[in-house]
Amino acid sequence: MKAWNEIKSEEDLYKIIENSVNRPQIIFKDSTSCGISAHAKERLDDDYSLIEGKADFNYLNLLAHRSISTLIAQKLEVTHQSPQIIVLKDKKVVYTSSHHAINAASIAKHF
Repeated sequence: MKAWNEIKSEEDLYKIIENSVNRPQIIFKDSTSCGISAHAKERLDDDYSLIEGKADFNYLNLLAHRSISTLIAQKLEVTHQSPQIIVLKDKKVVYTSSHHAINAASIAKHF
């Protein structure tokens, strides 16, 4: 992915939620030690043109920021998974997927 905004703090998450009012937000939760997660990220990179320019892309390194991942699950009322994609519009989750189901074509349907 060409332009990820890294999520490092609670404030970053709250900003993403607020920004979803004006522009769709994608959160990618990545477990950097997991092969499935690496493959999911690779699929997103391969089909980036399907979602390019349509949303802001936000990246969470789950191993470095586990507490933020927990906060995401609580605030957005989603089950924690890894890897995981969450799409937000108007402060609401409109799509989530995980593991082998992560792909740009499915994400693009929710903009």
